[in-house]
Amino acid sequence: MEGDVEMAAEEEGAALELDDMKKRLKEMEDEAAALREMQAKVEQEMGAVQDPAAAAASQTNREEVDSRSVFVGNVDYSCTPEEVQQHFQSCGTVNRVTIRTNKYGQPKGYAYVEFLEPEAVEQAILLNESELHGRQLKVSAKRTNVPGMKQFRPGAPIPIWAFDLGRHTCLLHTCILLMDMGKFPGLEYP
Repeated sequence: MEGDVEMAAEEEGAALELDDMKKRLKEMEDEAAALREMQAKVEQEMGAVQDPAAAAASQTNREEVDSRSVFVGNVDYSCTPEEVQQHFQSCGTVNRVTIRTNKYGQPKGYAYVEFLEPEAVEQAILLNESELHGRQLKVSAKRTNVPGMKQFRPGAPIPIWAFDLGRHTCLLHTCILLMDMGKFPGLEYP
C-alpha cells in the first residue's frame, strides 16, 4: 500500500510538473508570437518588407525618370520653379521642376529638372555654368540612388542608424549587446 501511495504522489508531482511545463511553453509561444508581430511592424515601418517584383518595377521606373532629369546646383534661394523651368525650356519640354527644401521649407540651393524626352538632358548639360539670378549654375545628369547604399567618408563617424537593419536583425541584436558593454569606437550615437 505504501508503494501505491508513493506512486500516486510521484504521478501527481509529475502531473504538476507537466502542467508547469505546459504553462511555460504557452507563455514562450505567446511571447514569440508577440515578438514576430513587433518585428513585422518594425520591418513594415522601415520599408524592408516589400514585394520584390514591385520593388524592381519601382527601381526601373526611377531609373527611367532619372535618365530624363538633370541636377542643377547653386540655384539662388529666391528662384521659383517657374523661373528654373523658363531657363531650361529651350532644351526641351520640362515635365517637372523640384527645388529641394529643408525641414523648415527654406530652399537648399539645388533643384532637379525632369524633361519629357531623354535627349533634352544633353541640351540641358550644355547650360552648365550659365547664369540665373546672377549665379552660375552647375548642371549635370541626375544620378540614380541605389537603395541601401550610403556614401562612406573615411574618418567620419558612422551614424548607427545608417545601417539597413531590416533584413539583418542579428546585426541589430549584436549592436545592442555591444552597446550594453560599451560604445563602438567610431560610431555616432543618437
